[in-house]
Amino acid sequence: MAGHSKWKNIQRRKGAQDAKRGKIFMRHAKDIYTAAKQGGGDETMNPALRLAIEKAKADNMPNDNIERNIKKATGTLDGRNFEEITYEGYGPAGTAIIVNALTDNKNRTAGEIRHAFSKNGGNLGESGSVAFMFDRKGIIIINNEQGEIDEDEITLEALEAGADDIHTHEGVYEIVTSPENFSDVVAYFMEKDFDITDSELTLIPQNYTAVSGEDAEKVQQLIDALEDNEDVQEVYHNIDETNE
Repeated sequence: MAGHSKWKNIQRRKGAQDAKRGKIFMRHAKDIYTAAKQGGGDETMNPALRLAIEKAKADNMPNDNIERNIKKATGTLDGRNFEEITYEGYGPAGTAIIVNALTDNKNRTAGEIRHAFSKNGGNLGESGSVAFMFDRKGIIIINNEQGEIDEDEITLEALEAGADDIHTHEGVYEIVTSPENFSDVVAYFMEKDFDITDSELTLIPQNYTAVSGEDAEKVQQLIDALEDNEDVQEVYHNIDETNE
């Protein structure tokens, strides 16, 4: 299996978010919500949710927080109607940005997202304006820090599980799946007792845009403003972070 790896960009993005905010629970909350939204709120029937809950509990996330995010995803939280909304736009230097939000007041959220774009040199676009530049994929990261997992072995396992691709990095294997096969592949590797350090359904840029200097600073300010919004679940972009 071959292809350009996306793990380094994903890894840097997540690391920057966690370090900047210092809010590990927020990361877990998003993972739990996404897993429950995709596969339902019953962890016994949803391996992606079960894994997200295990990771959250390992970081001592309270059960109340876990249950609240599952209820948000399944529409059973205090009768409040949360709606998922996706915004698309361009940042400085023509960078493409997609924002996923979860809100109980879409007018408020739309205004805040529009303001963040305009204030930081970007433009909020119409639906579909940049989505065609991204592919939706499942990413599963298998820990191999000790080098005990043979590459040929895990490649065969990935094929057997229904994965699309696998990449080798220092200390980890990155398994790429279609959205449809994501939960089945996660369940397969959980049942085989592989150490899954991360898993998510994400958007992968088809091509990356290199930014530098003042443009890089402006783009980062825009991303920071979007990520600091409480309604924002995830920000995707096509910035080549490896060159920053």
